[in-house]
Amino acid sequence: MNPINKINVPDKISAEMRDVLHVQYENAKPIAADADNSTIRQTYIEERKYWNEEGPKMLKTLHEKIATSYGEISVRIYYPQRETAATIFYLHGGGFIVGNLDTHDRIMRLLADYTGCAVIGVDYTLSPEAHFPQAIEETVAVCRYFSQRAADYQLNMQSIGFAGDSAGAMLALATALWLRDREIDCGHVKGVLLYYGLYGLQDSASRRLYGGVWDGLTGPDIEFYQHAYLANEHDKESPYYCLFNNDLSHNIPACFIATAEFDPLIDDSIALHRTLSEHQQPCRYKMYPGTLHAFLHYSRMMESADRALRDGARYFCEQLEA
Repeated sequence: MNPINKINVPDKISAEMRDVLHVQYENAKPIAADADNSTIRQTYIEERKYWNEEGPKMLKTLHEKIATSYGEISVRIYYPQRETAATIFYLHGGGFIVGNLDTHDRIMRLLADYTGCAVIGVDYTLSPEAHFPQAIEETVAVCRYFSQRAADYQLNMQSIGFAGDSAGAMLALATALWLRDREIDCGHVKGVLLYYGLYGLQDSASRRLYGGVWDGLTGPDIEFYQHAYLANEHDKESPYYCLFNNDLSHNIPACFIATAEFDPLIDDSIALHRTLSEHQQPCRYKMYPGTLHAFLHYSRMMESADRALRDGARYFCEQLEA
């Protein structure tokens, strides 16, 4: 698409989203074009520190390392200030190549507080060091580990859920499908909370109309993330990457599908919602006006980010009570 035809997104976002961008730009640290992955990741970690301050206090937080066939994976278990009703596994976003348990710490604490559930953050191996489907298999291994040791960790693993943002949303739903398709019992998956995920579309109207330096999701950016994550071209059509190639017509956990209005990936979520609705699979779709991709990080300044987390938490609790 000729760039002149793209939507002028910065002129249309909400006032609170614009305030966040101002803070981001004021504190941005330049990254060299030839920076290696380690430098990029560390810069991202430093940039996210401000956004992870404050928020709810946990009853306790445990740090563990779980053995998988790929090696040890770090996890962090958040226990809210009340008896836990279920366990939610959280997969962080970051285009599969950046992010860790610290960059999404506040999101996970808020989710634990709002749901009253234990939240387990999974520090899956990043790409391109790891390729699809390693992150999914690592998450499954973590889930199985805690299913077998629920009493040791004072976890309710009879009812579980998955949640994630961006790339983590894909991993969350892909993991739920992986468990279903392979008949792996880690507990009853009561719900999946999906925040502005990508689900395998290779092109869409929103990808052409939106995306720019303000969100790091131009067409070449998205292609870069995909290339880093996938091992080969064939993986683009895998039912655990292009989730629309899976069977979405039966036994799908209840899905809360949240989107940002000016996200180039919004059409992935719209397509997912319409597919699930067509086949009478339980789901709820909600778009947050005036927002950009990754807005969930900014709950220190954005009421809409906090509301999105509360809405997802409320939806998950409804599934526990159903």
